[in-house]
Amino acid sequence: MRRVGVVTVGRSDYGIYRPLLRAITQAPDLDLWLYVSGAHLSPLHGNTVAEIEADGFPIRARIPITLADDSPASVATTMGLGVLGFSQAFADQPPDLLVVLGDRMEMLAAVVATLPFNIPVAHIHGGEATEGAIDDVIRHSITKMSHLHFVATETYARRVIQMGEEPWRVHVTGAPALDACAEMPLLPLAELEQRVGLPLKEAPLLVTYHPVTREPEQTEREFDALLAALRQWEQPIVFTYPNADPGHAHIIAGIEDFVAAHERAVAVKHLGAQAYFSLMHCAAAMVGNSSSGIVEAASFALPVVNIGNRQKGRLRGPNVIDVVGDAQAILEAIRLAASHGFHSRLMGMQNPYGDGRASERIV
Repeated sequence: MRRVGVVTVGRSDYGIYRPLLRAITQAPDLDLWLYVSGAHLSPLHGNTVAEIEADGFPIRARIPITLADDSPASVATTMGLGVLGFSQAFADQPPDLLVVLGDRMEMLAAVVATLPFNIPVAHIHGGEATEGAIDDVIRHSITKMSHLHFVATETYARRVIQMGEEPWRVHVTGAPALDACAEMPLLPLAELEQRVGLPLKEAPLLVTYHPVTREPEQTEREFDALLAALRQWEQPIVFTYPNADPGHAHIIAGIEDFVAAHERAVAVKHLGAQAYFSLMHCAAAMVGNSSSGIVEAASFALPVVNIGNRQKGRLRGPNVIDVVGDAQAILEAIRLAASHGFHSRLMGMQNPYGDGRASERIV
């Protein structure tokens, strides 16, 4: 029985992981060891560890490392606490393999902690590029410390190999998030309305905006421009909270002020994957700079207004409209994205990130 450790540090990666975790638990020769850290254990970000507990996955260790302050010093401290916390968890009894995903700083801390223990690392979603975020540096660092690479597309496989990784270690599996899109039943509209606390008979905008870590001053300018555009939008708006990167405090404050002033808008700390996908299914458009607008949204043929450079360099489908962080440009892009004509053009589109069978390939 091989002990497969999996690191989850927040709602975004957990929603991607869920089908894979289920596949691991169903494999007769694999034993799932789940390491929970980061925003999962933060009240500010919704204490989303409760969702893991509700799903019934066994938690091997909880590593609390997220600080309330989002200053650069606190972020560096968080990474240091992560190395310490994960090393203590591994010292008890190390897994035979550690699975990490993406480009979060907490993931990097976990991988650094594996080095003295000689724990092999499997990295999901390597080889990608996000030129507007420090995620690139973190992602590529994780790639160079990993032993197996499960990438979403052939383009990303070539990039990992160009970085010096042996081709036999690199496997094109598609994006695991699409597995959940394919298998998860969507909520009825009445239940979704109850979950978000807003009538949704008019198709809403789904707004997910995260800090731009390579351009911290750009975060405030872009987000303020987004809010200015949304003040001129008269249909329902559902905000989700940002991740824990430096700059999230300004975004949260702006969301809460907007919601307090506009009855047509709500903010939800944590929707859960089922409600999030259900909103994607019924939304007029998605607006922001989240990777979910690049990867998952295409499975719903959902128009996406992608703001700024945070996702620059990532492969995207025809559903994505890229726009600069200017209020008028954002508003015009939202109007185009929500139009019947644009929706019609997306009917039957294919998601460039895979077919919803990544988990079985990874296992």
